[in-house]
Amino acid sequence: MFAPAYLDYNATTPVHPQVLEAMLPWFSLRFGNASSRHEYGRAARAAIDEARAKVAVAVGAHPSEVVFVSGGSEANNLLIKGAAAFERPGVVAISAIEHPSVREPAKTLERHGWQVRQVAVDNEGRIVLDDYLDALQYRPKLISMMLANNETGVIQDIACLAEKARAARNWFHTDAVQALGKIPVNFRALNDNGVHALTVSAHKIGGPKGAGALVLDKRLELAPLISGGGQERGLRSGTENVGAIVGFGVASELASANLMTSAEYLRDLRDGLERGLAGQGATIFSQTAERLPNTVYFSLPGIEGETLVAKLDRAGFAIASGAACSSANPEPSRVLTAMGAAPGLARGAVRVSLGRETTALEVADFLNALAQTVFQLKRLAALAG
Repeated sequence: MFAPAYLDYNATTPVHPQVLEAMLPWFSLRFGNASSRHEYGRAARAAIDEARAKVAVAVGAHPSEVVFVSGGSEANNLLIKGAAAFERPGVVAISAIEHPSVREPAKTLERHGWQVRQVAVDNEGRIVLDDYLDALQYRPKLISMMLANNETGVIQDIACLAEKARAARNWFHTDAVQALGKIPVNFRALNDNGVHALTVSAHKIGGPKGAGALVLDKRLELAPLISGGGQERGLRSGTENVGAIVGFGVASELASANLMTSAEYLRDLRDGLERGLAGQGATIFSQTAERLPNTVYFSLPGIEGETLVAKLDRAGFAIASGAACSSANPEPSRVLTAMGAAPGLARGAVRVSLGRETTALEVADFLNALAQTVFQLKRLAALAG
């Protein structure tokens, strides 16, 4: 089977072999329901408790603060909708570059009398502090600001933002899905600065799809999205996905153990990639901002991002476009639009995100394939013109 070089780790990651090995017994011989009282059930419950402890260590939290859910989108929805259920309608503040799983539930609150205040970012994708301080004047009851952006990789100073929001006496949440495993994430330190909830997901760190967590300050009361048997402190009812949760625990453990060496390795690969891109005349977005060590977001003049992604896929490289396109209505990336990027440049945006299995040879081969592909596309455009 044709297998392109995988350069899309911000979308998802391959399951680590040790994670898969730990998960397999829970899909065969150790199949018990964690709510059952017999040995099968007790074993499943113990496995969940062990995984919860591992995730807690990875994010600097207490195990009792970790609520397992199906992934980052559910965690973000649980936080926003669940917190709003215990508040009278007011203002919810989010950044202009939030993931749809934050932006869409915030918009849903508007139908129930809430107002959404979007905080601007600068041309590098960083929160504009003056606009953030202005948003605080409206005394938002709920604030959600992502720790690291999935497209640009830009890291926000969440501790500073949360500290400045203290006087407004609100609930502060951060989506840390892209940050975990790439930079240090410490809920206890963030909590001391005023962060009350944090979202993480297994499949971004070598774990399985279908497992995530909302790390939650116990003072924050939430209404569940799913009611039933009362699992996960009553915040997420339903029979637990034991195998996926076990995998999440092991993936968290491995991500913590390998964080520093992995970040250094990825940063070296990224810097080499960016030097090669600069040599080809690429615009690299957010290059002067603090970013994740694995993420490169770039555009080449006169080249459509979707076209480039398709051509490079056929050449053997799996990357991502920054555009959210339909055949009828292609739109540039919301993130780049918020950053003030020119529409043509935004439509050409392409993201390369590196991972533990990426090699220097793959990066070099990608740069060569990119140069050849761009040459071919420009030649075709010239012939057509």
